[in-house]
Amino acid sequence: MNLPLLPTTLVGSYSQPDWLIDRARLGERLPARVRARELWRIAPERLEEAQDDATVLALHDQERAGIDILTDGEMRRESYSNCFASALSGVDLDRHGTAIDRTGKEVPVPRVTGPIRRESPVEARHVAFLKAHTDRALKITLPGPFTMAQQAQNEHYPDEESLAMAYAKAVNAEMRDLFAAGVDIVQIDEPYVQARPDAARRYAVPAIDRALEGASGTTALHMCFGYGRHVADKPAGYSFLAELDTCAADQISLECAQPRLDPALLEALPSKTILFGVLDLRDAGVESPEQVAASIRAALAHIPAQRLVVAPDCGFKYLPRAVAFAKLQSMVRGRDLVRAELA
Repeated sequence: MNLPLLPTTLVGSYSQPDWLIDRARLGERLPARVRARELWRIAPERLEEAQDDATVLALHDQERAGIDILTDGEMRRESYSNCFASALSGVDLDRHGTAIDRTGKEVPVPRVTGPIRRESPVEARHVAFLKAHTDRALKITLPGPFTMAQQAQNEHYPDEESLAMAYAKAVNAEMRDLFAAGVDIVQIDEPYVQARPDAARRYAVPAIDRALEGASGTTALHMCFGYGRHVADKPAGYSFLAELDTCAADQISLECAQPRLDPALLEALPSKTILFGVLDLRDAGVESPEQVAASIRAALAHIPAQRLVVAPDCGFKYLPRAVAFAKLQSMVRGRDLVRAELA
């Protein structure tokens, strides 16, 4: 990748158009852990074409805003994790299980009744479409193995660790296909390492390392405190962070804006490139470029510019498209202010 100093990127999702998905219903519920096809506004026989069109819009908005590393906006997903998790064999798609969400609520989750296997590519089959519509660097996100194990009802494996390692093998197969198809960065989303730190200390890093084994491109790991839409009060620090400096991921993506975290925490990850969250996605107001620049300067007091990537806190899924685009523009303009100072 030929990237500028302080490159910009999304964490994963962009705002899905109202004509594609029922945004009111989407916002009323917690992120889906099982398929939620009732959210789509488009008839099944025309849904893929509609998702194609929405993906082109997401790519175009990122390019217009000046983003350096693009994502597909996760336009084809009902949530960050459910589409991949439900595409694996070993899961009963007709009768779901239940688990406690990180918010403390009981939610439907995949019920694991057999060996977890990835029988065919899930996201990798769309990469050619993306590359036909942009020549910028591309990142694709996948749910992480630790988080998927926490979001499942296990009726097959002897323990959670065994389940996580099975998920890791499936993620690894998808990651390898993504890189083979020409993706520049593969990111795994692991919000539950923060939510369940005791379990994370037992087996999260081995599962993450297995998922990223043999990577032929740049790898990233995202962690956060939950979507701002659903979580208002967030902790003043991460309960599982320094442990990730030894994991196989090249980059660590951190939510920092909404919880107003002290950027000194970046010093806990001396060997990693950091995706530093500068946009509060619970707030529908648009940060000014000067606010973004101030956040970046604060981070640069603790990490060299060569190891900093500028990003939002999390995905834009729950924000209106106009707000998401305006925030992206401010993020890029704020980055440009700091880059000019460094030059």
